[in-house]
Amino acid sequence: MHNDERQPGRDCTGASAAVYEKSHREIFNEIEQQRLHNTLREAVNAVRTGSKPLTALDYGCGSGNLTRHLIELGAHVVSADVADDYLKAVEREFAGTGASRTMKVNGADLSSLPDASFDLVATYSVLHHVQDYLHIVDEFCRVTRPGGVVYIDHEVIPGYWQRPPLYVEFLKKARPRVDWRRLVSLLLDVEGYIHVVRRLANPRYKREGDIHVWPDDHIEWDRIERTLSSRGFETVLRADYLLCKAIYDLDVYNEYKDRCADERVLIVRKRL
Repeated sequence: MHNDERQPGRDCTGASAAVYEKSHREIFNEIEQQRLHNTLREAVNAVRTGSKPLTALDYGCGSGNLTRHLIELGAHVVSADVADDYLKAVEREFAGTGASRTMKVNGADLSSLPDASFDLVATYSVLHHVQDYLHIVDEFCRVTRPGGVVYIDHEVIPGYWQRPPLYVEFLKKARPRVDWRRLVSLLLDVEGYIHVVRRLANPRYKREGDIHVWPDDHIEWDRIERTLSSRGFETVLRADYLLCKAIYDLDVYNEYKDRCADERVLIVRKRL
């Protein structure tokens, strides 16, 4: 683990939630959003706390991606992030639902929350931003009620780094030789040149504060699952899937989606 003081939550300086969503087409597309909704429904249905409505924590909420789905599924949601801009955007977006409030977190722990605070704790594409991600997973366990669920999604699996032949074959077929849309976008992104300079000064610099995204420093799912098991959680769902990026040829994606994978979703429940 290298020395990086960045904390969870995307770097939204100078960017709105709408800009973030537009720049992350691998997340905000119909296929991924439908998959996400369906698996969140499984997580909600797996809760055995007896609470109605369920109270959920969306950790590293960003622009409110999980929050939106959880509210649609009937939960009352506390959306937590380190970034004020995102918290304000979430407040504006869901103010009229009566099922949303926000909370600023420090990116290191959940010390402001008492034990057994939530029926469901959910996080999506966040752990690789967190310096001590295993401690945060441990904190998820602490604030989850007996019978409650922890939901962890959109972190790459070991196969992503191992690059098995079938996955390499898929990438070669699915990705355009040149992503002209992205190239033009980068050329017009004046602020982006600042980040290029920072990357030259520090090869491990990432614009959005990614930390554990390197072959020698990445999310270790086996350690996450051992942590959850040691805290009395049992697996409800463990599924690897192939992320549908907007640049992919959709026909190629459909051909390979059940044959290879690069991301994982994990649903675990705390024993009563």
